[in-house]
Amino acid sequence: MKTLVKLEITRTLRNRKFMFFSVMYPAILFMIVSLSFKKDTAAGTTGLTAVAYLMTAMAAFGAMTAVLMGNAERIAREREKGWVRQLRLTALPGRGYVTAKIASAATVSLPSIVIVLVLGATVKGVHLAAWQWIGIGVATWAGSLVFAALGVAIGYLATADAARPISMIFYFGLAALGGLWVPLYTFPHWLQTTAGYLPAGPYAALGRSIELGDAPHAKDVTVLVVYLLLFAGAAAWLYRKDTRKA
Repeated sequence: MKTLVKLEITRTLRNRKFMFFSVMYPAILFMIVSLSFKKDTAAGTTGLTAVAYLMTAMAAFGAMTAVLMGNAERIAREREKGWVRQLRLTALPGRGYVTAKIASAATVSLPSIVIVLVLGATVKGVHLAAWQWIGIGVATWAGSLVFAALGVAIGYLATADAARPISMIFYFGLAALGGLWVPLYTFPHWLQTTAGYLPAGPYAALGRSIELGDAPHAKDVTVLVVYLLLFAGAAAWLYRKDTRKA
């Protein structure tokens, strides 16, 4: 399994076009959107400035872009080209394949997170303690594994032609409902409550909690762990199901 993980990471890093889009897109979006806020503009009653609030949202959004959009379509095309059929001839279990794909996706998400945080600190003047910067980076990176697992599941659920539109529906839907584009505090109360039980809302909340000097809330972590187990389990089951069809 370690060999496959290394291979997947290498293949992902060699895809320069995908890497550029995944890494630079959220950073550029962060810089453009933040122009509409002054440095000391408050983000509602959250206790954060609007720029600091936007920074964690864009870091989370960038990681989602990297792990979800690329993973689903790539896996579907690998199935179509016969690469996965070759893996079935080995003793690799379903969990090994899912782990390898999640690991390669996580490799892509880390640079996009780091660049957004660096821009927040150096260009936008967000001031945090060293442990907070590290905590936000680690928490956002770890949380992206949930969406990497979702991408693997979609890749095994859909055909190569259908994988992109399906992943885009999840991508845009979760980002919008999770408050990654429009601040969550502007939502109606019932929608804020709903967002708390969808993966993107608790995901972005990890970074915001650390910005405020607190540990991530147990509820947010629990919601994300449940979704990770659900998506990873579905991906492994779909892998085994596809194997039985062959």
